[in-house]
Amino acid sequence: MKVVDLFCGCGGLSLGFIKAGFDVLAGFDFWDDALEVYKKNFSHPVIKQDLMNVEEASEKIRAYGPEMIIGGPPCQDFSSAGKRDENNGRGDLTVSYAKIISTVRPQWFVMENVERIKKTQKLVDAIAIYKNAGYGLTYTVLDASLCGVPQKRKRFVMVGRLGAKDNFMLSQLNGNLAKKPMTVADYFGDKLDIKYYYRHPRSYVRRGIFSVDEPSPTIRGVNRPMPAGYELRPNDPVKSKDGIRPLTTAERAMVQTFPEDFVFLGSKTNQEQMIGNAVPVNLGKYVANAIKSYIDNTKDEKENSEKREIA
Repeated sequence: MKVVDLFCGCGGLSLGFIKAGFDVLAGFDFWDDALEVYKKNFSHPVIKQDLMNVEEASEKIRAYGPEMIIGGPPCQDFSSAGKRDENNGRGDLTVSYAKIISTVRPQWFVMENVERIKKTQKLVDAIAIYKNAGYGLTYTVLDASLCGVPQKRKRFVMVGRLGAKDNFMLSQLNGNLAKKPMTVADYFGDKLDIKYYYRHPRSYVRRGIFSVDEPSPTIRGVNRPMPAGYELRPNDPVKSKDGIRPLTTAERAMVQTFPEDFVFLGSKTNQEQMIGNAVPVNLGKYVANAIKSYIDNTKDEKENSEKREIA
């Protein structure tokens, strides 16, 4: 299936769909640093485009003839790490994404975002646009640690298909989750030389030290060293700070399930932000495989129905 990725960033969602066998034709974004990283790692085109300009963007996207559009509109205005003001401006990109979908009218679309988007008016507005355009919608919240990602990261995922009924593939999205969360140790094997690591807490009442024998907390867009005055919290799984360090940029990318040979460019600050903003590759692959499963099941049902009619 021919796919175009909007708000592609450094390419986590694109790579996940490619790994599942989809044909990604192009990526679109407006962030120069991410565009350079995307260009370095993919052979298909990546286009700089202001996706708030719905008419211009739609014309360029339509030229690729996508059967599916995928994307994760920037979520900082909805995120628990941000100010949670959906009217700061970036929240409007969720509505712009819906308008592009309704203009280009691919057979399918996928939208990924933070869990908190469920509580916003922007999502209500976007859903109204999708429904008016004739899309059946399935949406759920997935825990990435149950989708092949060693990270406790809850993400809102919506899949739309023209002419379908709502919740048409809910069983595929929720039915193939792992029985237990994937830990950092499960994923890395013997590649890590540490048992514990530091991740800067949002609040000093929370712990900052984590074990590799549990899923990583959500990878954020910043990666700070442990402050010299950090005092151990009751939930920290160690009795001493000796030898505790934060994950490196490369290790954080691997927690996001980017392959080791994926190339990140630019300043360390920009690389950390790109990694934190990215869709985990294996989460994208999980969603893509759920869509493939739905398509295969639908095809089998149609063939069986035709056989019954002939009989």
